[in-house]
Amino acid sequence: MSEIEHNTAHSPANNLGDNDLKVRKTIVMVGMMGAGKTAVGRALAVRLGVPFLDSDAEIESAANMSIPEIFERDGEPFFRAKESQVIGRLLEDTCCVLSTGGGAFLSPENRAMISERGASVWLKADLDVLWNRVRHKDTRPLLRTSDPRATLRALYEARVPLYAQADLIAVSDGEASIEEMVDRVIEVLKTRPDVVEQG
Repeated sequence: MSEIEHNTAHSPANNLGDNDLKVRKTIVMVGMMGAGKTAVGRALAVRLGVPFLDSDAEIESAANMSIPEIFERDGEPFFRAKESQVIGRLLEDTCCVLSTGGGAFLSPENRAMISERGASVWLKADLDVLWNRVRHKDTRPLLRTSDPRATLRALYEARVPLYAQADLIAVSDGEASIEEMVDRVIEVLKTRPDVVEQG
């Protein structure tokens, strides 16, 4: 497992250029809500010249409903089953950067499927960073509780040991820009030539 620490003075990926990198496996962004999986994943895909996909967006498109509406109408177990189906389908397609929902990596089946067909990158952010990013949004069905911060803390404490099983880790400290986060992710990806090959 590889980890890259915070270092704003050094942007190695920008210095080297990324046109010489060939993506050989789908890169799957995992982590808590608010970790930056979609924003960083989208920018990473642009930098690597591959498609960007979002499993939540794919589920919403297929269901013609928002994630909160699916949770409300069908419940979380139904959503998780659909989520696994969608991730499995997306992993069979062309190599891409795939952003997943915060709960996707909790399933042992999903973790095995992602590790077998792609590589997971955990955007590791602490609780304060996550809370600052999600507290003003009403789009998180799991946080629709009387004490959303306590709910987030409970989710965080339960999920971190599972996220720690990710193939690679990039630290999101709340200070780095999206491009700096992309640099960090690329640096850890370079430790896996089966995922990203340097030309």
